[in-house]
Amino acid sequence: MSSKRASVSNPAPIKRDKALQQVSREHHHGLLLCWKIRTGISKNVPLERIKRYTDWFFKNHLIPHFELEEKLIFPILGKDNKLIKRAMTEHRRLFRLFKSAEELHKKLNQIEEELAGHIRFEERILFTEIQKIATPGQLKLISECHSEEKFIENQTDMFWK
Repeated sequence: MSSKRASVSNPAPIKRDKALQQVSREHHHGLLLCWKIRTGISKNVPLERIKRYTDWFFKNHLIPHFELEEKLIFPILGKDNKLIKRAMTEHRRLFRLFKSAEELHKKLNQIEEELAGHIRFEERILFTEIQKIATPGQLKLISECHSEEKFIENQTDMFWK
């Protein structure tokens, strides 16, 4: 058996179209948020500190990311597509979780689990399907409307360190 062969636990990297690479980088930052939440909880960081950071991340990174996907990327498959319906439902659920300030431990755990699952769904399934049918014009529009921006970290309270 070749060592280059992908396994279930270590899938082959997904070849992402250049127009979608920046969106995939944003997904990476979302997965880092999940890691930060897990790390903060494991270190017994006060939940209010973690929530303050997640609120900042949601406002500055996730809301604009969701808006981009919903306006430019999801229409490629169409609003009636089952994958798009799932993604939109997950966006709404994540929005509610981030907006909730009750039962912080439970909500932070749900954000961590659901955001990670959502990102993996988009990367492994949804974006793969979008990439298959997107026209060069659609991909160009995404590239033009979503320039590469450097991620700016909120260094006010880096509780995960």
